[in-house]
Amino acid sequence: MKSSEKVIKLRGHHLVCLHFFKGEGYNLEYVENLANILKRAEAGDGIEVAAGADDVCNMCPSLKEGLCLYAADAEAEIREMDISALILLGLKDKDEIRWPDMQKKLPDIFFEWSKKYCKGCGWKRICEKQEKFHRFINSEAYL
Repeated sequence: MKSSEKVIKLRGHHLVCLHFFKGEGYNLEYVENLANILKRAEAGDGIEVAAGADDVCNMCPSLKEGLCLYAADAEAEIREMDISALILLGLKDKDEIRWPDMQKKLPDIFFEWSKKYCKGCGWKRICEKQEKFHRFINSEAYL
């Protein structure tokens, strides 16, 4: 990536879940931040894998001192999701990637991801509105 380029920092599960963002979130500031991150990623800004709180988390009302306080065990659950996402995607902390490369990887890992993480996710109702969510889950490659 070019040294002059402003890099987007995204943690593991955001590399998967951001593909299904469609303008909903905790508050207007959070939604605008997500929309801006996605716009930048789609425009070609580089992405660096983050080990913890990232550019999405920074506008989340549940982030306190770098930790997710959404629920009592949220931070541990999110870190476990991040690790799983990176394993499935073949990435590690500080790796650099572009959004089109992520889009290519997602169909190959999504069925496995969805079995473990989408079922109980509070955002699932939003993701299910996306045609690609159903396409990835129902692909013949996964049946």
